[in-house]
Amino acid sequence: MSIEEKVRQVEALFDRLEIEIKAFQSDTNLHCKAGCGKCCSTPNIDASPLEFLPWAFHLFLNGKAEETLKELNSISTKSCFLYRPLSVLEYHKGSCSNYRYRGLICRLFGYGATTDKFGKLRLATCKIIKEEQGDNFTKAEVAINKGTSIPIFTDYYMRLAQIDLRMGVNLLPINEALKIAVEEVLHYYAYRPFPGGLENIA
Repeated sequence: MSIEEKVRQVEALFDRLEIEIKAFQSDTNLHCKAGCGKCCSTPNIDASPLEFLPWAFHLFLNGKAEETLKELNSISTKSCFLYRPLSVLEYHKGSCSNYRYRGLICRLFGYGATTDKFGKLRLATCKIIKEEQGDNFTKAEVAINKGTSIPIFTDYYMRLAQIDLRMGVNLLPINEALKIAVEEVLHYYAYRPFPGGLENIA
């Protein structure tokens, strides 16, 4: 399968997830706090390279893949490369520098569920939402175990792996996943022509 087709399939998966998340938010009234970057600034986030393939492809089309790869190779921080804090003093406030191309983990966290050892669904969200939106959080946990639709982490990662098993199941520190996604695109086009019909986009 070509890189372009993989990117299309990953983006289609993300589009479907977005519809599910909006429906869940509407049902539960849960929402992220504006300007909060607490989860994004957390070190040791794991992700798969495949979920960042659309981001890497976007960089390639705009002539920024090699430059970005150099930056990724030079950083030592464990916090996400794409996260932009407001300042050093307000590191937990900020935003994603490329929100449109954020990964699957970034989309699921806060509005997705995991299954505990008893088979019960648990909303995977942050301490801030649990504390500041406590009533809505409690009602949401009850509702999802009574049938309210919610995206399930394992379901979406299985769907992702069906697009490319090698790139989809290997969970790595997020900056390593970003790096491998860029390398994958650069290697693919090293001896291939620029994607057809997209020659003038950069």
